[in-house]
Amino acid sequence: MDSAFAKICKGCFASTKYSPELDVTPELDENDTRLCQEWVGILRWAVELGRLDIYLEVSLISSHDANILHIFAYLKRRDKLTLAFDPRHPPIDENRFQEYDWHDFYPDASEAIPDNLPEARGKEISITCFVDASHASNLKTRRSHTGILIFINRAPIIWYSKRQNTVKSSTFGSEFIALKTAIEMIIGLRFKLRCFGIQIDGSTNIMCDNEPVTKNVRIPQSTLSKKHNAVAYHKCREAVAANIYRCAHEPSPTNLADLFTKKRVQQSEIG
Repeated sequence: MDSAFAKICKGCFASTKYSPELDVTPELDENDTRLCQEWVGILRWAVELGRLDIYLEVSLISSHDANILHIFAYLKRRDKLTLAFDPRHPPIDENRFQEYDWHDFYPDASEAIPDNLPEARGKEISITCFVDASHASNLKTRRSHTGILIFINRAPIIWYSKRQNTVKSSTFGSEFIALKTAIEMIIGLRFKLRCFGIQIDGSTNIMCDNEPVTKNVRIPQSTLSKKHNAVAYHKCREAVAANIYRCAHEPSPTNLADLFTKKRVQQSEIG
């Protein structure tokens, strides 16, 4: 490849420390810009079809139109990836979850369930969600990045990797925003599944690797010390009170949503 675009892309994402928002290489000409946009579209379809290992990188390059050739080189070297859609329920350690009386805090909290739902058919399904946030990972705007992975039984069905719309001054704040986004997605998913006549087995299990967030969410007596997090704080807690979900701490090494917040594409050759 001899185009200006190829020359610019050589060496990009040479390591996981590369940050496209700080790239000051020359802008592409009209032809290379069009080619770049076409390749972004191809990569986004690859993510939709299950290449979750490049989701974060594709999310980043979609905003900056750079470094695409490196990701194609990565895919060429790692062209085999299989998503397993397992219908079995995942093993859940009930000791990780504790029940509390929320009536004094959110007395009218309840899940919105329409009266005219179709007759429930088939077996009950369970929903599990992993959520993560990389605090201030954008070195130019210092916005955090949210990662969410949702399973029905053991089948991954929704994956989400996107920069947050506001700057948060702490990891606590960015994790709460990520959790709020996950809850909104889960509320919509639970409503849609019920409209299809699918039975849901209890609350959704959400796994989060920020222990202060999980404690503030699941323990009624916990208090919020930062006023600017109040909206996400009450949204998340009210959903717990309504039995829409329950939250448990998941260490970072086993938090599957970590895949969508930390860069992993390593150096490769671009021919």
